[in-house]
Amino acid sequence: MTPVQLHTDITSLEQKAHQYFIKDNYSQAASYYEQAIEVEPEVKTHYWNLGLMLLLQGQETEAQMTWLLGMGEGEVQEVDQWTVELIQVLQTEAERRKTLADYKVAWAIRQHIREINPTDVNNLLYLIELAIKQETLIDDELTSLGVIELIQSEAIVDNQLLLQVLESILNYDPLHPAVPAFVEACLAHVHEPQSFINILLPATVKIAYSMRQSKLAALLLELGLRLEPENLAILRHLAAFYLKVNDYSKGIELAKLCYSLSNTLIDKIFAIHLLHRGLMDCPAFWEEACEVFQQQQNLMMLLLEEKPLNLSSEQVLHLFNSNYFAPYLQDNIQKNRYVQNQIASLCQINVENYASNEVQRYQQRTSKGRNSKLKIGYLSHCLSRHSVGWLARWLIQHHNREQFDMYGYFINYKQISDPLQEWYVPQFSQVYKGGIYSDDIAEKIYEDKIDILIDLDSITLDVTCEIMALKPAPVQVTWLGWDASGIPAVDYFIADPYVLPESAQEHYTEKIWRLPQTYIAVDGFEVGVPTLRRDSLDIPNDAVIYLSAQRGYKRHPDTARSQLKIIKEVPNSYFLIKGLADQEAVQKFFMQLAEEEGVGCDRLRFLPQDFSEAVHRANLAIADIVLDTFPYNGATTTLETFWMGIPLVTRVGEQFAARNSYTMMINAGITEGIAWTDEEYIEWGVRLGKDEVLRQQVALKLKASRQTAPLWNGKQFTREMEKAYEQMWQRYIEGK
Repeated sequence: MTPVQLHTDITSLEQKAHQYFIKDNYSQAASYYEQAIEVEPEVKTHYWNLGLMLLLQGQETEAQMTWLLGMGEGEVQEVDQWTVELIQVLQTEAERRKTLADYKVAWAIRQHIREINPTDVNNLLYLIELAIKQETLIDDELTSLGVIELIQSEAIVDNQLLLQVLESILNYDPLHPAVPAFVEACLAHVHEPQSFINILLPATVKIAYSMRQSKLAALLLELGLRLEPENLAILRHLAAFYLKVNDYSKGIELAKLCYSLSNTLIDKIFAIHLLHRGLMDCPAFWEEACEVFQQQQNLMMLLLEEKPLNLSSEQVLHLFNSNYFAPYLQDNIQKNRYVQNQIASLCQINVENYASNEVQRYQQRTSKGRNSKLKIGYLSHCLSRHSVGWLARWLIQHHNREQFDMYGYFINYKQISDPLQEWYVPQFSQVYKGGIYSDDIAEKIYEDKIDILIDLDSITLDVTCEIMALKPAPVQVTWLGWDASGIPAVDYFIADPYVLPESAQEHYTEKIWRLPQTYIAVDGFEVGVPTLRRDSLDIPNDAVIYLSAQRGYKRHPDTARSQLKIIKEVPNSYFLIKGLADQEAVQKFFMQLAEEEGVGCDRLRFLPQDFSEAVHRANLAIADIVLDTFPYNGATTTLETFWMGIPLVTRVGEQFAARNSYTMMINAGITEGIAWTDEEYIEWGVRLGKDEVLRQQVALKLKASRQTAPLWNGKQFTREMEKAYEQMWQRYIEGK
């Protein structure tokens, strides 16, 4: 046989082997490679390919024997070269299998590469990625493979692959204990910090909010900060994470750093909003919080004068809830609503500019008609263990399924066990478990052809605001979560005859839709076993106990001073103080006020947070009177107080936040404790403290109201809401 004929025969054998290989006929392909070896035993690629064919048939031992046979008794240098060639053949097939989404086979091939070269860091990275794609990553693989140590060594790492695997790990198992070490190991290989940050930021947001692990999120972002110590996006989120884990000093420090590094009005406004948030949870810093608030108001007025129309989505999101704390500081419905409406309007204009295609498409709905049922969409990040979650459930539960088709749109769906969230999911005919971005959720609402979209968040979440501004539904309504957002794309704000004064409409861009009795009703609350006792708190059995259970935002000094005046006037009285805030700052705040008012600090008790809502409600029973906050009242806490049959003293104002307890008292049939001035607040507090008979009468009224009052009739309330939906839709049909 001439050399030309030999070459032709070998080429033919290889071509036939390859043709059968492509058709997944590995046994026939192996047969041709065996023939090629007989003809050219010195050509090593025949051995590598034959071994691969055997491996793909599940004959791993035979494959390894074939490769060893190919290695023969070559010199060390030759064996090294042949090993490189074999690995290249295996890598090529592993990459092809990955492209075909045949991850199991790709993973198996790379396991053999690992046996041949256990320190090939890039192969190990591929193995991790393939295990994630198959959802078979074992808990200890990130450490047992030794990949973190190899990344930290001087091994040559494919940086793009490294970032790809990092993103996969953070998406698949961000709470894995090896994640911080893996992230830290990546830092030395990051040549473009922004690519790394673009992966790390959304992952930490998910960790902090969907998984409620803000401490871990902060730890990971601190690593990102090493790459760019003055990156505003990192600093903003980091400040928010520290505030969320109650590390107020660190959060405030970072917020101040954000402000000092901010060059634009938008950046300054958001930085000062973060700073304000931290200060508001530390009542001892109230004076500074007021100064910062004034600075913020000045910045917002400058922005409104400038009226920029080219803001990005990120900037608009920062702006939407920048005026959030105004109602906590002042009961000024005219000023607070004016600023909120103007800011919301500016945001709306910019949303319409940068998302013009979506906005126009949503507006071009082909018909105002509907099927037999109205499609109602409920949009919120709070359909879980949150105040809104506890209160909205009765409306959802009592909805008439024959008349209404209900859809649930969960923003930032919690990736943890949450019994209340799990309760909500089956209540809806369809559920969308959204993330932290608005465009996909808005698109889903539009695709689902929702008739009326109910926003349960208002400005408590920027993502919700952006979705509402896009207007994916023809009729949009805000209910429950907060005061109205002022977003022009929202049509209605649900209220009642009491929670807003009669003249309120002039301050709202939304049409105020007043339900006939109450804007909220529940059937009741689950109550656990109490963990508080008077003797454990060193309080006499005959003492009068006052309680205030609100977070730091609501600790206005004027109200706190009034509360201490009440304690001073009622002999043998004690004041229990509890709520999410900087505990040390809260104690310092109240003890200083107590000293100024001549109240002994030994009459104050500071309580920790309870481990569950049910236990919190049970522990309310230790109080004889609950003292409400002002200018931002309680809402869920007020309802819980009344359900437990405890008298409450509230101060009524002009704004929505200052009238929550008022409408709840009226709808529970109680007027004792309603104060219209600071003086009346003190008078009612003292009177209820000194008059045990009056307290008992109020308690009996509250208990009796469970059977008769609108506040406790979730079913009737639902019928009123459904009637409102029908009327809203009819107005839309008529073009009103």
